[in-house]
Amino acid sequence: MGEILRTMDFTPFVLSFKLAALTSVILFAVALPLAWYLSQTRSKAKPVLEAVTALPIVLPPSVLGFYMLWALSAHSPIGAFFEDTFGIKLAFSFTGLVIASCFYSMPFMVQPLQSGFESLNRNMLEASYIAGKSRFATLLKVALPNIKPSLLTALIVTFAHTVGEFGVVLMVGGSIPGKTKVASVAIYDMVEVMDYTSAHIYSAIMIVMSFLVLLAVYIFNAKQHKKFGLQ
Repeated sequence: MGEILRTMDFTPFVLSFKLAALTSVILFAVALPLAWYLSQTRSKAKPVLEAVTALPIVLPPSVLGFYMLWALSAHSPIGAFFEDTFGIKLAFSFTGLVIASCFYSMPFMVQPLQSGFESLNRNMLEASYIAGKSRFATLLKVALPNIKPSLLTALIVTFAHTVGEFGVVLMVGGSIPGKTKVASVAIYDMVEVMDYTSAHIYSAIMIVMSFLVLLAVYIFNAKQHKKFGLQ
């Protein structure tokens, strides 16, 4: 077993963690104002926006992956623009994986943040507005500090979900070693060539990592609930 571990290539895990980190950071910047808007608005368009945001949860990854691959390919206006203007090929590239992952993991960032904002005491927000703070200042200085459990859940679950992506990343990025071959795709390739020993090791690492991530979230949330319960 020791010899197998020494000879194994763990680059796919590095790529997976890099992809998950970039996706989480980008999605936080995008999802924060969106979640805040959805939690505060009374617009009739709110259910439509919520449905669009949550679509990746119920949409088969192959369907989303197919349309993402088409949108990022050189045959689409978007892909052609990036290739002609910047010389960047989005399909079968790490950049394309980041873009696809942001779409696929969107609900895992938006929904916890929205739930956290909706659970806030409205009087606290109104007091901030009365004190002269703008909506942006209220979001940063009042709302965010009071939804720490939801914030942590959004970040960690988005990170973990991105690490575990398979269908979308396989269709958009393929399996290019050192470039788009993330851990989940590497496991699939190992099973295809019947390298079950390596697949077991990779899978065990993914299971342990996923368990530790979820355990950290539940422990933190339990401590937060206990803390506020004592207050």
